[in-house]
Amino acid sequence: MANEDKKDFNAMLHDSKDMPKFQTITDEASIEKYGGDRMYFVPPIDYDTVMKMIPYGKVITVGKIREHFAVKSGADFTEPITAGIFVSIAAWASHQRTDDKTPFWRTLKANGELNEKYPGGLTAQKEKLEAEGHTIIQKGRKNIRYDVKDYEHVLFELH
Repeated sequence: MANEDKKDFNAMLHDSKDMPKFQTITDEASIEKYGGDRMYFVPPIDYDTVMKMIPYGKVITVGKIREHFAVKSGADFTEPITAGIFVSIAAWASHQRTDDKTPFWRTLKANGELNEKYPGGLTAQKEKLEAEGHTIIQKGRKNIRYDVKDYEHVLFELH
């Protein structure tokens, strides 16, 4: 995202944009990839609500949050593009608030990867996770990324 200091992320967080809603997709490749044609769109505030549930020392991935919403709604899958955007909106909205903070740094990308789009970037997320006892490992030589080591062992289970 750009110009974060000029945006009101809390307003974005509370703009449901007619969600939640379902959409039936017809693209065969997507149906095969996601295991069905019932796609679910979740409003940004719902991502924030789930992100607030993740306790100290635990993490979750955006994918696990999407799976949770799909199961809960009876959809085949939750729309992936808005999911990433809404997780970032939740992070920036928390950053702009003085209270009622969301521990966004505990929400990781796929495979335990840190999210460079969060407030403070990779450095801030790395510091917050290490302060909670996680080990961060660097992967790759050209396309360097950072992951929480053995994140699977500290995944928070949503019910």
